[in-house]
Amino acid sequence: MRLFSLLLRYGFASWVSAAIVFSSTSVFAAERVVLKYRAFRESIAIEDLTKFARTGEMSPDLRVNLALARQDPQTIRQSLTNTVTVDPILLDRFLNNALGELLLDEIGKTVHPPSRQANRQALRAAITLSARDRQLSLLEILQNYPTTDVEVEGNRLEAVYSQLRRLEGTLKNFLK
Repeated sequence: MRLFSLLLRYGFASWVSAAIVFSSTSVFAAERVVLKYRAFRESIAIEDLTKFARTGEMSPDLRVNLALARQDPQTIRQSLTNTVTVDPILLDRFLNNALGELLLDEIGKTVHPPSRQANRQALRAAITLSARDRQLSLLEILQNYPTTDVEVEGNRLEAVYSQLRRLEGTLKNFLK
């Protein structure tokens, strides 16, 4: 009986959180991304990063920042725009268990709020919101991040995409 109660509670909690996330629009979303490369850090408007990711056109600030950080713009662009396909309900369930929390902690080493507090919850919300259309990209996660500023460890962007690819594979295996 206790097992049934636990299953019912967690199933209901997942359903309620999914309903809230999928029925609401993001009221709070990142406005600036603070790109960090070792000692170098610079704030970029999310609009500039979005325009670059979609068109390849860089704002003067972004061009200077990537040059100073010695980063290849096309590699950064690919890391931002490459997508993975996910089932949003299954994703929500996965992110609310121990394995999902480990993944959130790992991604949180690269994408986090300036305070680094409540990062797991912020990432879970951003990822879940980003997956509404069954597609997930790092750019969408940054756009949906629920703080005004979000810090990104620039030298680890490719690692985040790799983690998202592993997540996609894990969810597909979970369905089998």
